[in-house]
Amino acid sequence: MPKIYFVDVTNRDGVQTSRLGLAKLQKTIINLMLDDMGITQSEFGFPTTMHELNYLNANLELVQRKVITKTKLSGWMRAISSDVEQSFKNCPRLENCNLSQSTSEQMIYGKYMGKKTPQDIINLTCEAVECAVSKGAKIIGVNAEDASRSDLNYLIKLAKEAKRCGAYRFRYCDTLGYEDPHSTYLRIFQIAKETQMPIELHFHNDLGMAVACSVTGAQAAVDAGVDAYINTAINGMGERAGNADLVSCLLAVLKSAGFKGKYQIDPNIDLSKAWKLAKYTAYAFGLPIPMNQPAVGDNAFAHESGIHADGALKDRRNYELYDFEELGRGEPEIIETGRMITTGEYGGIKGFRNVYNKLEIEFKDENEARNILELARYANVHTQKPLTESELKFIYHYPDIAAKIMTVSPFYCPDGELEKRLQKGVITKPQHII
Repeated sequence: MPKIYFVDVTNRDGVQTSRLGLAKLQKTIINLMLDDMGITQSEFGFPTTMHELNYLNANLELVQRKVITKTKLSGWMRAISSDVEQSFKNCPRLENCNLSQSTSEQMIYGKYMGKKTPQDIINLTCEAVECAVSKGAKIIGVNAEDASRSDLNYLIKLAKEAKRCGAYRFRYCDTLGYEDPHSTYLRIFQIAKETQMPIELHFHNDLGMAVACSVTGAQAAVDAGVDAYINTAINGMGERAGNADLVSCLLAVLKSAGFKGKYQIDPNIDLSKAWKLAKYTAYAFGLPIPMNQPAVGDNAFAHESGIHADGALKDRRNYELYDFEELGRGEPEIIETGRMITTGEYGGIKGFRNVYNKLEIEFKDENEARNILELARYANVHTQKPLTESELKFIYHYPDIAAKIMTVSPFYCPDGELEKRLQKGVITKPQHII
């Protein structure tokens, strides 16, 4: 029987959340936590974006070293052969990619302004797929942006042509959160049945239905005889109202009436790691988990009214559909209320050693201690937050990778008018800025 897999897009779509973002070290820790949880794939970034390259290549090195073993890392790029060429040049170890093109009439004519026809879109996509095949890509997905507002027969034609050229998966993107569960099932079932391609379900939450549509789409794909790949973001992060929440989608497939015991998920997934992942991601984004968030919110297992409290105390199943222990919750959280020694960008060696002693990490000599201290200082500048245990441990065990991740060389190539300004000395003159 086909299975339901999970592709987390926190490090690609999630970081596109307006006014929020993640440092590269934080993105790396999320990849490690996704791997620890056994999530099938992480869409970890943009191989054509210069400031991503050190982070991307360092994470691909973690795969090569077998530090990341269960979660495949995939890059996102436009379905244009030049983007594919540049991506594999920038990231030689890249093996998995998703190629994206707009497919709705609204976007083809509204974005390309009449410069591209629907057939041009298919031609560009096929050229990009063939280019990725020539670069040795193992898993190639083709994204239909705004698929929910696209002609169904056109999507099927695009998918079949992309498959013929070497694409493995077809990603159905509900870019504006326009779809509803009923229409999702009908459309996905027909695409899956006619193309016999594994289907990715990428839904946004503009109408509050991202999770419902994601799992219903997965149901349709499996019912049509192909594997389903639900796209998620941790805590529902993402543009506008966000993407489908990872934990909510997992629980919907594992626990809801129409799915429980009827559909299989990736057997590598360990739900007990969900709590730790959600908490870290919330800290990294600087955005608290909503109190009423399913499974990981503060009130997810809280009972106050007399009837509810009485019923939960007698038998938790009276008012709890699943157990908090299944999510890795229940352990006491210790909060220091007395003296606290932290380490940061201005930390010294004594306090730094004290912090690592609490992690039961002992330095072999002074050189090792001072090198790791310097990296921890840079990491604090990098994240602008107190470092977590996971971050401190990562810096200690993989100092060379940590150094690569935190190294950013800004693109600066004076040419044209900028070069003229420099030559004239205008930039060196005092300018009114404040």
